[in-house]
Amino acid sequence: MTKFIIILLSAVFINNYVLSRFLGICPFLGVSKKLDSATGMSCAVIFVMLMATAATWPIQMYLLNPNGLGYLQTIVFILVIAALVQLVEIVLKRYIPALHKSLGVYLPLITTNCAVLGVTILNIDEGYTFAEAMVNSLGSGLGFFLAMVMFSGVRSKLEGADIPKCFSGLPITLIAASITSLSFLGFGGVVENLFA
Repeated sequence: MTKFIIILLSAVFINNYVLSRFLGICPFLGVSKKLDSATGMSCAVIFVMLMATAATWPIQMYLLNPNGLGYLQTIVFILVIAALVQLVEIVLKRYIPALHKSLGVYLPLITTNCAVLGVTILNIDEGYTFAEAMVNSLGSGLGFFLAMVMFSGVRSKLEGADIPKCFSGLPITLIAASITSLSFLGFGGVVENLFA
């Protein structure tokens, strides 16, 4: 049980895919303007990460590896992720059209969100069991959610700030994102030593 807690907390705080590994930056910068959009996108990403891991781990372990087809990993994983994103898009369009409209082009971008692909590949590379891979995916999704919500708050503060003209727009957004990512450096070493 301790190992699962360490994997979960590490994925959320230390190995945060957005703020530490810098994967999934496109939706992070694009959808974090409003809290409701950031929350909806994060929930969709958590769902896709969990479902992608649940689908890709067995495919890798029971189909690709035994048949010497490991070199097809990236292609197969992208196809699985694309199918899952289409499923999420259909469900959101039918049952939550306001969220579907607010996410706009960023929802299909989950397909090419390197954080989702990164989670599925790194679960295999780290040698996680199925249960550990699912916990890591949950932690990674929660870390994405945390980063999106935090940065949404930062961006709402930036809207009311007096920013020099040369920094307005994308430059101040990138500066704020880098400062936000620095806040996660303080968690390094903490999680592993909690249970030592």
